[in-house]
Amino acid sequence: MVFKKVSRIKIPEATIRRLSLYDRCLEELQRSGKRIVSSSDIARKCGTNPAQIRKDFAYFGEFGVRGVGYYVENLQKDIKRALGIDRSWNCALVGAGNLGFALLGTDSLAKRGFKISAIFERDPILVEMGSFQDIPLFGMDDMQRVVSEFGIKIGIIAVSPENALKVAHSLIDAGVKGILNFTPTTIKVPPGAILKNVDFAIDLEGIAFQMSSD
Repeated sequence: MVFKKVSRIKIPEATIRRLSLYDRCLEELQRSGKRIVSSSDIARKCGTNPAQIRKDFAYFGEFGVRGVGYYVENLQKDIKRALGIDRSWNCALVGAGNLGFALLGTDSLAKRGFKISAIFERDPILVEMGSFQDIPLFGMDDMQRVVSEFGIKIGIIAVSPENALKVAHSLIDAGVKGILNFTPTTIKVPPGAILKNVDFAIDLEGIAFQMSSD
């Protein structure tokens, strides 16, 4: 394929989310024995339409072979490259409470290339544990040093809402470039830093809205 460099700013968020969906669908198609697929095959699997798939792919270059279709293995590699998950990302989890432990209890992050390399916690009793599931556990005062030593690029915030803003600033000051915020707190980050919010309440309200509109 011809892969072109493109400004991530110009790509709609919805397209990025669909690329992740396509990647997962392709994994299932590959497990079923598919080696070559069409945009219609992918659309049926992902619940979208062929035109949308071709439009999404067009942001990144020419995927597939004209008159043949898409080689599943090659297409997966191209999508992973486009998403930036053709490499491993060292992440830090801040907050070893119920939500934090729930995130550590799944292997889905590691399978997608996101390795939680360190855990930060302010509770001294938890810090005394030293590690959890073989992941080193540190106090908040160690953040600057650990982020640098471990090459951590992404921080995952799973603390109480009142502490989220301070934690975000500490992560950025330590050199973290991307933050995934699981709290409902509004956080502003400086230019060059990337922030994504995960708010379960907003998603549930969206479901409630659609249900009440029926």
